[in-house]
Amino acid sequence: MPRNIKQAYKKDTRAMDGNPGKNYWQNYGRYNITITAMPPDRNIKGSETITYINNSPDTLRATYIKLLLNIHKPGAPREGGAMDEYLNDGVTIDACKINGQSVNVRNDVFTTLALRLPKPLMPHDSMQLVIDWHYDISLPSPDMGPREGMIDSTTYFLAYFYPRIAVYDDQAGWDRMPFVDSHEFYSDFNDYVVTINVPKNYIVWGTGTLQQPEKLLQPKILERFKKSFTSDQTINIVTKEDIASKNITTQNAMNSWQFKANNIPDMTFNISDHYVWDGASVLVDKKTNRRASTQAAYNDTANDYHYMVQFARHSLNWFSNNWPGIPYPYEKTTVVQGYGDMEYPMMVNDNTTSDTTESKFVVEHEIAHTYMPFYMGINETRYGFMDEGWATTFELLIGRSDQGIEKAENFYKRFRINSWANDFVSPGQDVPITSPGDNLSGAALGNNEYGKASIGYLAMMDLLGEDLFKKCLHAYMDRWHGKHPLPWDFFFTYNNVSGKNLNWFWNNWFFSNNYIDLSIKSANKSGDKYNITIDNIGGMAAPVNVIVNYTDGTKESFHQSPAIWEKNQKQSIVSIAPKKAVQSISLDGGIFVDSDKSNNEWKLKGF
Repeated sequence: MPRNIKQAYKKDTRAMDGNPGKNYWQNYGRYNITITAMPPDRNIKGSETITYINNSPDTLRATYIKLLLNIHKPGAPREGGAMDEYLNDGVTIDACKINGQSVNVRNDVFTTLALRLPKPLMPHDSMQLVIDWHYDISLPSPDMGPREGMIDSTTYFLAYFYPRIAVYDDQAGWDRMPFVDSHEFYSDFNDYVVTINVPKNYIVWGTGTLQQPEKLLQPKILERFKKSFTSDQTINIVTKEDIASKNITTQNAMNSWQFKANNIPDMTFNISDHYVWDGASVLVDKKTNRRASTQAAYNDTANDYHYMVQFARHSLNWFSNNWPGIPYPYEKTTVVQGYGDMEYPMMVNDNTTSDTTESKFVVEHEIAHTYMPFYMGINETRYGFMDEGWATTFELLIGRSDQGIEKAENFYKRFRINSWANDFVSPGQDVPITSPGDNLSGAALGNNEYGKASIGYLAMMDLLGEDLFKKCLHAYMDRWHGKHPLPWDFFFTYNNVSGKNLNWFWNNWFFSNNYIDLSIKSANKSGDKYNITIDNIGGMAAPVNVIVNYTDGTKESFHQSPAIWEKNQKQSIVSIAPKKAVQSISLDGGIFVDSDKSNNEWKLKGF
């Protein structure tokens, strides 16, 4: 445990039983934002008033502002290269006031801006920032990679579009980590009122509740929109025929679309004058009969998107009632045809594909992120395995339900695990999963955040059993949703709720350089049993199936949970009782792919 995190536990902002400590606090803001977008003009203009509340015990003499779109500036630090279409001048701050006093702002290439406060912000006090800014939205790149920006000349995806106050937390202070594109985000839970000014017949889709739709939509469009909130069937709210009529919205030169959302980490919007719009809804909370809306916005030519509302309905229903088994916490989700394959609160920006199975898979993964990181407030920049690892796990679990176990697991192994298990990937990839993500890149970062973390969680499920594992997961989510959990809060919660000291497992999976490589050292018959000595060459406490191949051509599997490694993580002796004459014994990890299968079989002499 790093020194700063030890201090958090010492100060009782966090507790060793996995609960928020008696002195836990977090800051938040109230954002009132107005944006004007006039496609095909690329210039986006914004103005915001932020009321920031300091709930910490500390006196703040400076604040840090995240200008994430400065990632587009030439010379900005970023993980990889950038196409010419991606580059622009970033964000320009036109004016800034703190508590009514104008302050000078230096417009440079960094994604985090330091501002000295004219007057210190005392504990449990608040301050007001007023910021005016503008930026040019980035052009579509030939590689179709950006997660935000122009989709086409009259379709803009607005993400990371507003200056925001960085997180100030109990264990690291101000979050000053740069945004380099590959490492994602860390955000406070804020209240938002966002107004988007666009020309007539432009539709705005976004995070939060659309205010007064009756003042924005033509009566027949409004009727369909309202009907979609109680319909299981897809309602075509705006069709290509409606678009051709050019009479979709109130026919003002400019319409103001306003959205509100509280206690949420971010807001995202899409605008277009030619995207069709579908909607439906699904019961996500059977106890309260609460429904959530599922919507899709897309080019009518995108064939897979005609199914997208139902894909989203299935996702919300399955996640709410199976894994994680927590009712979808928001009022809606909207899937937008873009390029990013990226998640946002209540929004998904996904590419279109010719394979509806792939499209369904991607949207399920992105919607799974609703829980981690948005509901749970995770620091993705540093601990991405706490959200990508879970989204990958939920992706497999829903895939088993959708496609069957064999097909889902084969895809999971190929797409999520093999790149780590096989030794042809870059050297240095076997670093601890808990290694701060902002210090990693390439294969090490990708493996740690996705596949390795996911099978770590699945190994714990195998160890505890599904019921106890889910009980622990629900306790963690109940304790920490709307807050900022650390890995240790997760680990300690599982220890506490399970009633077991699982530190041996956490250390083995999340704090080590281990990998999966098991081998059969020997198999000795003793009476009716075989005692099989398994060497753990890679060190990872992985479950394994001991496969007994009988002389009559049949076989039997004896599953071993990670518990076989609790006392000795280098070697374990497993006793099995075969029912028939044995020809050979082998090991099969299933999704826990062994990096060297050449030593996984023992044959009886004579075979």
